[in-house]
Amino acid sequence: MNDYEDFISTVSHELRTPLTSIRGFSQTMLASWDKLDDNSKKKFLNIIIEQSNRLIGLVENMLSVTKLQDTAVILKEVQIKPVIEMICSIVKNQHPDKTFKTELNASTILADKDKFQQIMTNLIENAGKYGDDNSTITVKAHLNNDFVSIKVINNGIEIAESDYEKIFTKFSRIDNPLTRKVQGSGLGLYITKNLIEKMGGKISVSSKNHETTFEVLIPCANIERQAKNAVRNTDN
Repeated sequence: MNDYEDFISTVSHELRTPLTSIRGFSQTMLASWDKLDDNSKKKFLNIIIEQSNRLIGLVENMLSVTKLQDTAVILKEVQIKPVIEMICSIVKNQHPDKTFKTELNASTILADKDKFQQIMTNLIENAGKYGDDNSTITVKAHLNNDFVSIKVINNGIEIAESDYEKIFTKFSRIDNPLTRKVQGSGLGLYITKNLIEKMGGKISVSSKNHETTFEVLIPCANIERQAKNAVRNTDN
């Protein structure tokens, strides 16, 4: 099976589950409306909404994957703090049991703002989904030479070191008790890694003692430092 056929096969499989759920619960409600109590109706409707949202997310991720090679990035100075605080606020609404903490000791990066928002949304949403109940999600940022290091840290089931590279590949889903409960396409981190690399950055993961850290390195927007580097390169 070639890459295209493999992609189509996986897409079909991923789409089938939410579509089957939506059709099944819709048919049940239509066939048994008068027999269902209000709580059952609300439960079924909530499942339909959840699966519809999952379907929308899958389609958006798959469209992103098909466009990755042609995606253009426009690099400008981007303020880190407002972007991260906005995303934490949004994800907090999705995961009200989680506490979100920020330690942002760097201010600007050289990045595509829309792509940076997509990257941080993927990472912070993942931390919310896979973190332990009532745990704290921490986002840190600091200068690291010519880069800004941004770390998203959560407490929960560890990622095995043997899976560090695998989780950034297309359609990858590691097998543990939490990922069996939390639905996902296996595309989010693949897209995230590609977008980061298009902006001249890097991403890595480490997981031990029930703490998982995703670290993103993105070029800093320190104009003075860039000018010094340009002079240094000219001298060489």
